[in-house]
Amino acid sequence: MANLFAKKDLPTLMKEAVEVEGEQSLRRALGPLNLLTLGIGAIIGAGIFVITGQAAAQFAGPAIVISFVLAGVACAFAGLCYAEFASMIPIAGSAYTYSYATLGELVAWIIGWDLILEYAFGAATVAVGWSGHLRAFLHDIGLNLPTFPTSDFSLFGMHLHLKYDYVGFLVIMVITTILVIGIKESANFTSAIVIMKVAVVCMFIALAGAFLFSHAWKPNYWHPFIPANTGEWGHFGWSGILRGAGVVFFAYIGFDAVSTAAQEARNPKKDMPLGILGSLIICTVLYILVSGLLTHIVPYAQLNVPDPVVVGMRVAGQQWATFLVEVGALGGLATVMLVMLLGQSRVFYSMSRDGLLWPWAGKIHRRFRTPYLSSIVVGIFVAILATVIPLNVLDEMTSVGTLLAFVLVSAGVWVMRRTHPEINRPFKTPMVPLVPILSILFSGALIIFLSPATQIRLVVWLVIGLAIYFGYGRKHSKVQALESAARTKNVPTMAD
Repeated sequence: MANLFAKKDLPTLMKEAVEVEGEQSLRRALGPLNLLTLGIGAIIGAGIFVITGQAAAQFAGPAIVISFVLAGVACAFAGLCYAEFASMIPIAGSAYTYSYATLGELVAWIIGWDLILEYAFGAATVAVGWSGHLRAFLHDIGLNLPTFPTSDFSLFGMHLHLKYDYVGFLVIMVITTILVIGIKESANFTSAIVIMKVAVVCMFIALAGAFLFSHAWKPNYWHPFIPANTGEWGHFGWSGILRGAGVVFFAYIGFDAVSTAAQEARNPKKDMPLGILGSLIICTVLYILVSGLLTHIVPYAQLNVPDPVVVGMRVAGQQWATFLVEVGALGGLATVMLVMLLGQSRVFYSMSRDGLLWPWAGKIHRRFRTPYLSSIVVGIFVAILATVIPLNVLDEMTSVGTLLAFVLVSAGVWVMRRTHPEINRPFKTPMVPLVPILSILFSGALIIFLSPATQIRLVVWLVIGLAIYFGYGRKHSKVQALESAARTKNVPTMAD
């Protein structure tokens, strides 16, 4: 049997990182500002405009602030590990590529398949949130979209009620079209929208803060700051804070999406760490400020709505600002979808180039120089998810996929320091192995704190992925083919 843990040798990875630009290579068009705004574009979105209110109302109450701190700390540890890998192995594929170089093909397949889950469900989650914001915005200006069609049927003895969110479907298809046209155009679109939505978030912080100062910090709905547990694990109390941290965690995957674009960065060794860590720091501060102010002026039980920040603006008496918040939310959520769909199509591209997925997934458009078939197939799949699957299922599936990716990347940094200490690292994770260990522990704990149903869905997804790997990927793997040829000639293999 071929070596399931065959690795890509580092010289090959470095050669791929500096390969000559050709017809089948991606265009290096992204500078440091593009990468920074790409990360902010993925992070600032559903976390602030949708999930903050839902997590506060259902799990943590005002202590959602602590949930964001915990999630931010876990992300900081993982971000330091991502930054080292992204500067050292600057090619497309994110955690998938890093795992291939350090932990072998089987683990790389698992993480690649997991990233597909993460980005697909993440983009679908945001599409559902975008749809809710659009309907609320149009309703506020006197327009109403037709109601969503529904259907009822039974499956394996279970009664299912489906609501078909056609708005979510359409917005995903529009974003997919933008991605097919080109990465540079996509990044410029993201940069423009990011400036707008960060301005909107800062406006909310300023207006809500001014409202509290002018009213001597009243109203104050921080009492109790940590609501008593209802008797059910994960619903308020400290277990609710931990459950909330796991739920909101998916909003932090922006720096992961930055690393998927490494092969399209002009100077990846210098700019990737800046894009990853810079976007993480900026967005964590904004999350903490917004969640703290929002739960201070609005009772947390009233925040289980598609547009909690708009509710906060209305309480603050700033009706004129609600229009700007809605526009900023719509643009902000659009950039999150764009970055997530970008990330998934690039993972598809990398896995196809390695022979683990079908050749069509690696085809590059002659004119646009983008993996257009991957983008189109991914877009259709995500659009269907956004149309039929409920929001609460989508967001937790995204979180669990993200957390598993962080665990494997952190382990990879630790392994690389021991097996290849001589490799040049333009950015070095500090305090190894302490930081990778803390990243693994934090991320692993948050997986445990998610619902059992989410954990079961993750296992089912991984089983499907392993079936594809053993049925197709291992037989067509380029690394496995080289390993087999080397053994036939009785020469050292890559794994050696």
